[in-house]
Amino acid sequence: MKALLSVQIGGPDTLVLSDIDAPTAGPGQILIDVHAASVNFPDVLIIEDLYQVKPPRPFAPGAEVAGVVTVVGEGVSSFAPGDRVLAAPGHGGMAEQIAVDATGCHKIPGDMPFDEAAAFLLTYGTSHYALRNRAAAHEGESLFILGAAGGVGLAAVQLGKAMGLMVIAGCSSQEKVDLCLANGADAGIVYPRGPLDRTQQKQLSNDIKSAGGGGVDIVYDAVGGDFAEPAIRALNWEGRFLVVGFPAGIPSIPLNLALLKSCQIVGVFWGAFVYAHREENQASVDELFAMYSAGLIKPHVTSRYALADGAAAIRELADRRAQGKVVVEIR
Repeated sequence: MKALLSVQIGGPDTLVLSDIDAPTAGPGQILIDVHAASVNFPDVLIIEDLYQVKPPRPFAPGAEVAGVVTVVGEGVSSFAPGDRVLAAPGHGGMAEQIAVDATGCHKIPGDMPFDEAAAFLLTYGTSHYALRNRAAAHEGESLFILGAAGGVGLAAVQLGKAMGLMVIAGCSSQEKVDLCLANGADAGIVYPRGPLDRTQQKQLSNDIKSAGGGGVDIVYDAVGGDFAEPAIRALNWEGRFLVVGFPAGIPSIPLNLALLKSCQIVGVFWGAFVYAHREENQASVDELFAMYSAGLIKPHVTSRYALADGAAAIRELADRRAQGKVVVEIR
């Protein structure tokens, strides 16, 4: 079978389209014919050995997939050949077939196409966990999202609206803000791409406060870097700052801000939550599927690539050009 492999540490240009042996379904596993794999920021990091998980080489990137079950392994009773499923194996998705643990798979709604299914679980799972579990968001609160036009950011926009929040989208261009407004955001802020000097940071903080009517209750930070501190400064009393990602670098936060605002700085590690609380996560996934079927949320797939062009798909994300979700279509 064909697979796009990381054979050495490096950027997308080091990936090699290769012929490898097809996998088999072991005990507790299912074998999936992969129809689509989405690209996420961990794919950018994992091929450079910068991610917290470092699989042995050669390996295929691709943290989430959608496709059709072809074989079920010993002990698997919850799936059958022909089932349409999605899974988030962490890596290995940019290949024609993949064997995954059945416990990490979910049957997809009949009206969900494979490209949207492949673009669903990581972004909406992360953002749902962030807003529902970590921020304990409730109707009427205000939410500011850094990197709102990206995969997890746009999911947070849609979920925020579905939860009854007032959503402010923060993006690096008006085009990206317009995308967020089309997906339900109430307002938008355009900020420089960074790095930001102190004057620019102060302006960003003032812009967030102005859009939120004096401040915001929740900040969803999928950017990091110089953008984090001004966003914290714009929090209301007892606000929550959600740490989601760092494409602009890992920020240094003056902790006196947490004291002065009596705010929470909250980590969002959805992957660890999935493994530690499988039943609770399944309930969250079921809620997300129900939201999808009700038309409240919908992955916004903006770029599609063939498997042979998977490196270009990852490059689009690495260069921060992506809006919404980037998908590699394999079948």
